[in-house]
Parts: sequence; C-alpha cells; structure tokens
Amino acid sequence: MFNTILLFFACGESTDVVESGTYQGTIKEVEPEKTEIYVTTDDDKTLELYFTESTSLTRNGSEVDFSELKEGQKVEVEVEKVGQRLDPISVKIME
Repeated sequence: MFNTILLFFACGESTDVVESGTYQGTIKEVEPEKTEIYVTTDDDKTLELYFTESTSLTRNGSEVDFSELKEGQKVEVEVEKVGQRLDPISVKIME
C-alpha cells in the first residue's frame, strides 16, 4: 500500500502506470541522487522510472553515464510493469 502512495505522490506529481513495452517521450525531470527520471510520453503520460543495476543507458549505440541525462531530451524507454511499478530495461537518448 505504501509503495502505491509513494509512486503516485512522489514530487507531488501524478504519474501513470503503463503496460510493459517501448515508449518515446521527453525527459521532464532528472533526480540524480535517486537515479530516477520522469518522462512525458508522446501520448501525454508521465512515467516515473527508477534505474536499476540492469538498466542500460545508451546514446548512439554506446553505453553512457546517468549524468548524460538532462531535462528536455528525447528518449526511448523500454519498461517492464512490475505490479504498480515500472522498471526501465533500457533508455536510449535520441539526440
């Protein structure tokens, strides 16, 4: 129960839980201390993504560091829905 409340009210923003799959969108917020990003998808959903040890982050096919992520960047994210949480499998910086 607590995780659900935290998921929906973190940063005071409402976030969406979507089905597992690949989505394109724009980074709305980057939280380096939590290795977390918020992505607004092209269909206007807000995804809250906490990076895991297995999340791959790439730009032009090469692995890059989390510090490369910035607000306003276009990204493609592959997510897995785990209960009411979204785990990012991969994040590709598109620009």
